[in-house]
Amino acid sequence: MNRASLDKRPDEVATMFDDVAPKYDVVNDVLSMGQTRRWRKIVVEAVDAKPGQHVLDLAAGTGTSSEPYADAGIDVVACDFSLGMLKVGKRRRPDINFVAGDATNLPFADNSFDASTISFGLRNVNEPKKALAEMLRVTKPGGKLVIAEFSAPVVPLWRTMYTEYLMRALPAIATKVASNPDAYVYLAESIRAWPDQDHLADWLQNSGWENVTYRNLTGGIVAVHRATKRLDPAAASTPDGAAAAIAAHKGPVAKLRRNITR
Repeated sequence: MNRASLDKRPDEVATMFDDVAPKYDVVNDVLSMGQTRRWRKIVVEAVDAKPGQHVLDLAAGTGTSSEPYADAGIDVVACDFSLGMLKVGKRRRPDINFVAGDATNLPFADNSFDASTISFGLRNVNEPKKALAEMLRVTKPGGKLVIAEFSAPVVPLWRTMYTEYLMRALPAIATKVASNPDAYVYLAESIRAWPDQDHLADWLQNSGWENVTYRNLTGGIVAVHRATKRLDPAAASTPDGAAAAIAAHKGPVAKLRRNITR
């Protein structure tokens, strides 16, 4: 992964997101041609949180991804390193708990959440593998991780068209609708530099997550990865713990590697 053109410091990236915060959600809808909402809905379904559970929504930005959980009576924490994003979100949804935090050093205790999720934000973390380890730390044993991230289209023609769109059409569109077009050039470059589905799955397994699977969306333009945190041996020996372990198992990564949906 060549990140030579992505050598921004974390504070520079945070400032960039602060600048685009007011129009960020609208621009995302335009640039994704309306697909963002569908992708986020699939993430919520994968998390499958129940009322009374605690969910960490990391890189939540303005809280758009956190709203479905709050609306369903789930205790969600919308965490992001951009204060500008958090301020926009808090004005719109004062009922959601917005927390400023660094994904590589989360301000939460061990085993705090029933599920952790991050959508389209992991690639913008300076040390993504460290963020995966931090999410493992704050997730309860037996808890879930769901990641949605741009990935590598699995159809060669789609891959070529997608790359051309990213580096040519996307900046041009952003110039017309975004307050900081340069930020979207950076985001396009970060997508191109990001590893493919199998590499991210390997990262998850090497970070200690188990039962790693992924599902390709829109021909692999986006992939939704799922994983679980190992149950404590003592908890797994109880009837409830054993049931949770069986429910959490999703099979090996390879079984979902070609699960392509529109």
